[in-house]
Amino acid sequence: MIHGNIVDIFAIDNKVAITDPVYPVYLDTNVMAGRSGKYNEKKGTYENIVYLPVTAENNFKPELPKEKVDMIYLCFPNNPTGTVLTKEDLKVWVDYAKQNNSIILYDAAYEAFIEEENIPHTIYEVEGAKDVAIEFKSYSKTAGFTGVRCAYVVIPKTVKGYTKNGEEVKFNTLWNRRTCTKFNGVSYIVQRAAEATYTNEGKKQIEENIEYYKENARIIKKGLEEAGFSVYGAVNSPYIWLKVPEQMTSWKFFDKLLEEVNIVGTPGSGFGPHGEGYFRLTAFGTRENTIKAIERIKNWNI
Repeated sequence: MIHGNIVDIFAIDNKVAITDPVYPVYLDTNVMAGRSGKYNEKKGTYENIVYLPVTAENNFKPELPKEKVDMIYLCFPNNPTGTVLTKEDLKVWVDYAKQNNSIILYDAAYEAFIEEENIPHTIYEVEGAKDVAIEFKSYSKTAGFTGVRCAYVVIPKTVKGYTKNGEEVKFNTLWNRRTCTKFNGVSYIVQRAAEATYTNEGKKQIEENIEYYKENARIIKKGLEEAGFSVYGAVNSPYIWLKVPEQMTSWKFFDKLLEEVNIVGTPGSGFGPHGEGYFRLTAFGTRENTIKAIERIKNWNI
């Protein structure tokens, strides 16, 4: 997994910033690498990690860190919230990275779901990003490769870091060295499958698949809103992020949803402390089951 492997080319004492809630791999790999410091069980946070809240209160747009950080994880369209940033929003982060010699680690795994015109498909649409951003691209959500572990990373040769002595280092060179030393590459049969996604027929099938899931997302969003829930995401994304009822934890909501209407989702607290009070559903299902699930929720006396 690229998100986990990329940390090999950064120093242990680099300061990491993550959005919260967040895809757990960004945090966990830095914990395992030794960057996190001690865990505060009461707060559910690590002492050396800078958390950037993304909630309804700030319209799911993370604010710049109040301190200098070295590594910034951004994922948009976002997992788990399904929300997005505009090109103007991302420019703020690129400018911050330039001013602070920071590196943005940008996960664009869900770019194929973007349908609104003002939402960038890659951070490199933003002026200056080629100097400060490393971008991850995945076949998993685009072409259904989850579990096969086939992806790629884009590291422009203009993205540079600095040693403690101030010497310039190209991250492209470091990543090449790390990959050649610790990775034998994806199997040939998987490479051929990835290649097939770029054929005319492959592109056509992928577009049909994604449109199918996007319609599922629309059905889920509309149904949840009709049922009285506050709903986020679902546009430009396969994820639907909903606010659970007041006075109920995300795990309590999980239990009731499973026991009373036989539907499984993911409690927001599993994505970080600011995920508490929210719940994630996905559009990765059949149309029949999606419609059936929404009808159950609409008839649910919660």
